[in-house]
Amino acid sequence: MPAAPRTAAGVAREPERFRGELDLTVEPRHGRSVAVHQYHRGALRVLRPLYLDASGQVTYVVVNPGGAYLDGDRYRLGLTLAPGAELLLTTQSATKVYRTPHTGATQTFTARLAAGSRLEYLPDQLIAYRGARYRQDTRIAMDPQASLVLADVITPGWSPNGIPFRYDALRLRTAVTMGGRPVVVDNLQLGSGDGDGDAGTAGPGLLEGRTHVGTLLVVDPRVGAEQVDAARAQLAARLGLIGGATALAVPGMVLRVLGDSTETVSAALLAVVDDLRAAWTGQAGVDLRKY
Repeated sequence: MPAAPRTAAGVAREPERFRGELDLTVEPRHGRSVAVHQYHRGALRVLRPLYLDASGQVTYVVVNPGGAYLDGDRYRLGLTLAPGAELLLTTQSATKVYRTPHTGATQTFTARLAAGSRLEYLPDQLIAYRGARYRQDTRIAMDPQASLVLADVITPGWSPNGIPFRYDALRLRTAVTMGGRPVVVDNLQLGSGDGDGDAGTAGPGLLEGRTHVGTLLVVDPRVGAEQVDAARAQLAARLGLIGGATALAVPGMVLRVLGDSTETVSAALLAVVDDLRAAWTGQAGVDLRKY
Protein backbone atom coordinates (compact mmCIF):
# COMPACT_ATOMS: atom_id res chain seq x y z
CA MET A 1 0.00 0.00 0.00
CA PRO A 2 1.58 3.37 -0.98
CA ALA A 3 2.53 5.76 1.81
CA ALA A 4 0.31 8.76 2.44
CA PRO A 5 1.58 11.94 0.73
CA ARG A 6 3.41 14.38 2.96
CA THR A 7 3.96 18.12 3.10
CA ALA A 8 7.36 19.78 2.72
CA ALA A 9 7.63 19.67 6.51
CA GLY A 10 7.08 15.90 6.51
CA VAL A 11 3.53 16.02 7.90
CA ALA A 12 1.10 13.47 6.46
CA ARG A 13 -1.68 15.03 4.40
CA GLU A 14 -5.35 14.17 4.62
CA PRO A 15 -6.12 13.85 0.89
CA GLU A 16 -9.82 14.84 1.06
CA ARG A 17 -9.60 17.37 3.85
CA PHE A 18 -8.90 20.47 1.76
CA ARG A 19 -10.46 21.79 -1.42
CA GLY A 20 -7.03 23.10 -2.37
CA GLU A 21 -3.48 22.56 -1.10
CA LEU A 22 -0.17 24.11 -2.03
CA ASP A 23 3.38 23.55 -0.73
CA LEU A 24 6.55 25.33 -1.82
CA THR A 25 10.12 24.95 -0.59
CA VAL A 26 12.52 27.62 -1.85
CA GLU A 27 16.32 27.57 -1.73
CA PRO A 28 19.05 29.79 -3.21
CA ARG A 29 20.85 28.24 -6.19
CA HIS A 30 23.57 29.96 -8.23
CA GLY A 31 22.50 33.48 -7.32
CA ARG A 32 18.76 32.85 -7.68
CA SER A 33 16.06 31.53 -5.39
CA VAL A 34 14.32 28.47 -6.84
CA ALA A 35 11.58 26.08 -5.76
CA VAL A 36 13.18 22.73 -4.96
CA HIS A 37 9.89 21.19 -3.87
CA GLN A 38 6.42 21.96 -5.17
CA TYR A 39 3.14 20.22 -4.48
CA HIS A 40 -0.40 21.21 -5.33
CA ARG A 41 -3.73 19.47 -5.20
CA GLY A 42 -7.28 20.50 -5.96
CA ALA A 43 -8.11 24.16 -6.51
CA LEU A 44 -4.70 25.71 -5.80
CA ARG A 45 -1.59 25.93 -7.96
CA VAL A 46 1.13 28.38 -8.96
CA LEU A 47 2.15 29.86 -12.29
CA ARG A 48 5.69 29.50 -13.59
CA PRO A 49 8.32 31.39 -11.56
CA LEU A 50 9.11 35.00 -12.40
CA TYR A 51 12.21 37.10 -11.76
CA LEU A 52 11.15 40.73 -11.75
CA ASP A 53 14.64 42.18 -11.31
CA ALA A 54 18.27 41.16 -11.00
CA SER A 55 18.14 40.52 -7.24
CA GLY A 56 17.52 36.79 -7.61
CA GLN A 57 14.25 36.98 -5.66
CA VAL A 58 11.69 34.59 -7.14
CA THR A 59 8.06 35.56 -7.59
CA TYR A 60 5.24 33.03 -7.60
CA VAL A 61 1.59 33.74 -8.37
CA VAL A 62 -1.03 31.56 -6.67
CA VAL A 63 -4.02 30.62 -8.83
CA ASN A 64 -7.42 29.33 -7.73
CA PRO A 65 -9.19 28.08 -10.88
CA GLY A 66 -12.44 27.78 -8.89
CA GLY A 67 -12.59 31.55 -8.63
CA ALA A 68 -14.20 31.81 -5.18
CA TYR A 69 -14.48 30.35 -1.70
CA LEU A 70 -17.82 28.65 -1.00
CA ASP A 71 -19.49 27.25 2.10
CA GLY A 72 -17.39 24.50 3.64
CA ASP A 73 -14.31 25.18 1.51
CA ARG A 74 -10.96 24.73 3.23
CA TYR A 75 -7.62 25.71 1.74
CA ARG A 76 -4.05 25.19 2.92
CA LEU A 77 -0.81 26.89 1.82
CA GLY A 78 2.59 25.96 3.23
CA LEU A 79 5.98 27.58 2.61
CA THR A 80 9.51 26.67 3.66
CA LEU A 81 12.34 29.11 2.94
CA ALA A 82 15.90 27.83 3.32
CA PRO A 83 18.72 30.12 4.55
CA GLY A 84 19.15 32.99 2.10
CA ALA A 85 16.04 32.21 0.04
CA GLU A 86 13.94 35.17 -1.14
CA LEU A 87 10.32 34.83 -2.24
CA LEU A 88 7.63 37.28 -3.32
CA LEU A 89 4.27 35.51 -3.24
CA THR A 90 1.07 37.01 -4.61
CA THR A 91 -2.24 35.91 -6.10
CA GLN A 92 -3.57 36.12 -9.62
CA SER A 93 -6.74 37.91 -8.53
CA ALA A 94 -8.86 38.80 -5.54
CA THR A 95 -10.06 36.10 -3.15
CA LYS A 96 -13.86 36.15 -3.20
CA VAL A 97 -15.93 34.72 -0.36
CA TYR A 98 -19.62 34.33 -1.21
CA ARG A 99 -22.51 33.65 1.13
CA THR A 100 -21.42 30.88 3.51
CA PRO A 101 -24.24 30.49 6.05
CA HIS A 102 -23.32 27.14 7.55
CA THR A 103 -19.67 26.24 8.15
CA GLY A 104 -18.03 29.17 6.38
CA ALA A 105 -14.77 29.06 4.45
CA THR A 106 -11.27 28.79 5.90
CA GLN A 107 -7.68 29.24 4.78
CA THR A 108 -4.60 28.10 6.66
CA PHE A 109 -1.26 29.65 5.70
CA THR A 110 1.98 28.46 7.32
CA ALA A 111 5.57 29.48 6.64
CA ARG A 112 8.96 28.52 8.04
CA LEU A 113 11.67 31.13 7.45
CA ALA A 114 15.31 30.23 8.05
CA ALA A 115 18.08 32.72 8.89
CA GLY A 116 18.71 35.22 6.09
CA SER A 117 15.54 34.31 4.19
CA ARG A 118 12.99 36.87 3.06
CA LEU A 119 9.27 36.47 2.42
CA GLU A 120 7.03 39.15 0.95
CA TYR A 121 3.43 37.89 0.85
CA LEU A 122 1.32 40.46 -0.98
CA PRO A 123 -1.96 38.89 -2.09
CA ASP A 124 -4.74 40.72 -3.86
CA GLN A 125 -7.67 41.85 -1.75
CA LEU A 126 -10.15 39.64 0.07
CA ILE A 127 -13.71 40.42 -1.11
CA ALA A 128 -16.41 39.30 1.32
CA TYR A 129 -20.00 39.32 0.06
CA ARG A 130 -23.27 39.51 1.96
CA GLY A 131 -23.57 36.64 4.44
CA ALA A 132 -19.91 35.63 4.10
CA ARG A 133 -18.19 33.80 6.94
CA TYR A 134 -14.43 33.40 6.61
CA ARG A 135 -11.55 32.47 8.86
CA GLN A 136 -7.90 32.92 7.94
CA ASP A 137 -5.23 31.38 10.14
CA THR A 138 -1.67 32.51 9.38
CA ARG A 139 1.24 31.00 11.30
CA ILE A 140 4.85 32.03 10.72
CA ALA A 141 7.82 30.36 12.40
CA MET A 142 10.89 32.46 11.67
CA ASP A 143 14.51 32.90 12.63
CA PRO A 144 15.33 36.28 14.23
CA GLN A 145 17.53 37.05 11.21
CA ALA A 146 14.79 36.34 8.67
CA SER A 147 12.59 39.02 7.08
CA LEU A 148 8.80 38.97 6.80
CA VAL A 149 6.45 41.37 5.00
CA LEU A 150 2.80 40.34 5.08
CA ALA A 151 -0.21 42.31 3.79
CA ASP A 152 -4.00 41.92 3.82
CA VAL A 153 -6.74 44.15 2.39
CA ILE A 154 -10.41 43.44 3.12
CA THR A 155 -13.07 44.76 0.73
CA PRO A 156 -16.86 44.44 1.02
CA GLY A 157 -18.60 42.83 -1.94
CA TRP A 158 -20.55 45.05 -4.30
CA SER A 159 -24.28 44.80 -5.05
CA PRO A 160 -26.18 45.83 -8.22
CA ASN A 161 -27.66 48.90 -6.49
CA GLY A 162 -24.18 50.11 -5.51
CA ILE A 163 -24.60 49.46 -1.79
CA PRO A 164 -21.76 47.39 -0.31
CA PHE A 165 -22.83 43.98 0.95
CA ARG A 166 -22.36 43.38 4.66
CA TYR A 167 -20.41 40.21 5.36
CA ASP A 168 -21.44 38.19 8.39
CA ALA A 169 -18.14 37.37 10.13
CA LEU A 170 -14.48 37.59 9.19
CA ARG A 171 -11.59 36.53 11.40
CA LEU A 172 -7.98 36.93 10.33
CA ARG A 173 -5.54 35.63 12.92
CA THR A 174 -1.78 35.98 12.41
CA ALA A 175 0.77 34.49 14.80
CA VAL A 176 4.56 34.75 14.53
CA THR A 177 6.99 32.72 16.60
CA MET A 178 10.78 32.81 16.98
CA GLY A 179 12.44 29.76 18.45
CA GLY A 180 9.03 28.51 19.48
CA ARG A 181 8.28 31.70 21.43
CA PRO A 182 5.26 33.81 20.38
CA VAL A 183 6.37 37.31 19.39
CA VAL A 184 3.37 38.60 17.42
CA VAL A 185 -0.34 37.79 17.59
CA ASP A 186 -2.81 39.86 15.57
CA ASN A 187 -6.46 38.86 15.76
CA LEU A 188 -8.72 40.92 13.48
CA GLN A 189 -12.44 40.20 13.74
CA LEU A 190 -15.07 42.01 11.70
CA GLY A 191 -18.80 41.55 11.28
CA SER A 192 -21.76 41.02 13.57
CA GLY A 193 -21.69 37.24 13.34
CA ASP A 194 -25.45 37.11 13.89
CA GLY A 195 -26.28 35.85 10.44
CA ASP A 196 -28.21 38.90 9.24
CA GLY A 197 -25.51 39.88 6.76
CA ASP A 198 -25.35 43.46 8.02
CA ALA A 199 -22.04 43.97 9.77
CA GLY A 200 -22.17 47.77 9.89
CA THR A 201 -19.06 49.91 9.81
CA ALA A 202 -19.89 53.07 11.73
CA GLY A 203 -18.92 53.90 15.28
CA PRO A 204 -15.97 53.40 17.62
CA GLY A 205 -14.47 49.93 17.59
CA LEU A 206 -15.77 49.23 14.09
CA LEU A 207 -14.38 50.91 10.95
CA GLU A 208 -15.26 54.53 11.81
CA GLY A 209 -17.61 54.58 8.82
CA ARG A 210 -14.95 53.35 6.38
CA THR A 211 -15.56 50.27 4.25
CA HIS A 212 -12.07 48.86 3.63
CA VAL A 213 -9.35 47.77 6.03
CA GLY A 214 -5.71 46.97 5.33
CA THR A 215 -2.97 45.46 7.49
CA LEU A 216 0.77 45.34 6.92
CA LEU A 217 3.01 43.29 9.20
CA VAL A 218 6.79 43.69 8.98
CA VAL A 219 9.15 41.63 11.14
CA ASP A 220 12.80 42.29 10.33
CA PRO A 221 15.92 42.95 12.43
CA ARG A 222 16.44 46.23 10.54
CA VAL A 223 13.17 47.80 11.72
CA GLY A 224 13.66 50.56 14.28
CA ALA A 225 12.16 53.90 15.23
CA GLU A 226 13.21 55.45 11.91
CA GLN A 227 11.20 52.93 9.87
CA VAL A 228 8.13 53.24 12.11
CA ASP A 229 8.23 57.04 11.87
CA ALA A 230 8.59 56.87 8.08
CA ALA A 231 5.56 54.55 7.84
CA ARG A 232 3.51 56.96 9.95
CA ALA A 233 4.53 59.83 7.68
CA GLN A 234 3.42 57.86 4.62
CA LEU A 235 0.00 57.29 6.13
CA ALA A 236 -0.38 60.87 7.34
CA ALA A 237 0.27 62.19 3.84
CA ARG A 238 -2.68 60.27 2.34
CA LEU A 239 -5.96 62.14 2.48
CA GLY A 240 -9.11 60.21 3.28
CA LEU A 241 -7.39 57.40 5.16
CA ILE A 242 -7.28 56.63 8.85
CA GLY A 243 -4.22 54.67 9.87
CA GLY A 244 -1.43 54.07 12.29
CA ALA A 245 1.86 52.22 12.70
CA THR A 246 2.94 50.49 15.91
CA ALA A 247 6.35 49.12 16.83
CA LEU A 248 6.44 45.48 17.95
CA ALA A 249 8.16 43.95 20.96
CA VAL A 250 10.67 42.47 18.49
CA PRO A 251 12.17 44.48 15.62
CA GLY A 252 9.15 45.09 13.44
CA MET A 253 5.93 47.04 13.04
CA VAL A 254 2.27 46.60 12.19
CA LEU A 255 0.15 49.05 10.20
CA ARG A 256 -3.63 49.25 10.13
CA VAL A 257 -5.34 51.41 7.51
CA LEU A 258 -9.03 52.28 7.03
CA GLY A 259 -10.35 53.70 3.78
CA ASP A 260 -13.11 53.61 1.18
CA SER A 261 -11.45 51.85 -1.74
CA THR A 262 -9.12 48.95 -2.42
CA GLU A 263 -6.85 51.17 -4.49
CA THR A 264 -6.20 53.80 -1.81
CA VAL A 265 -5.68 51.29 1.02
CA SER A 266 -3.42 49.04 -1.07
CA ALA A 267 -1.41 52.02 -2.33
CA ALA A 268 -0.72 53.16 1.23
CA LEU A 269 0.56 49.74 2.27
CA LEU A 270 2.66 49.27 -0.87
CA ALA A 271 4.23 52.71 -0.43
CA VAL A 272 5.66 51.54 2.89
CA VAL A 273 6.82 48.27 1.34
CA ASP A 274 8.51 50.18 -1.49
CA ASP A 275 10.35 52.42 0.99
CA LEU A 276 11.69 49.38 2.83
CA ARG A 277 12.78 47.68 -0.39
CA ALA A 278 14.62 50.78 -1.58
CA ALA A 279 16.45 51.15 1.74
CA TRP A 280 17.26 47.50 2.39
CA THR A 281 17.78 45.79 -0.96
CA GLY A 282 17.91 48.60 -3.52
CA GLN A 283 15.00 47.03 -5.39
CA ALA A 284 12.41 49.07 -7.23
CA GLY A 285 8.85 49.29 -5.96
CA VAL A 286 6.57 46.29 -6.21
CA ASP A 287 4.86 46.14 -9.62
CA LEU A 288 2.33 43.32 -9.70
CA ARG A 289 0.24 44.36 -12.69
CA LYS A 290 -1.61 41.22 -13.78
CA TYR A 291 -3.90 42.45 -16.53
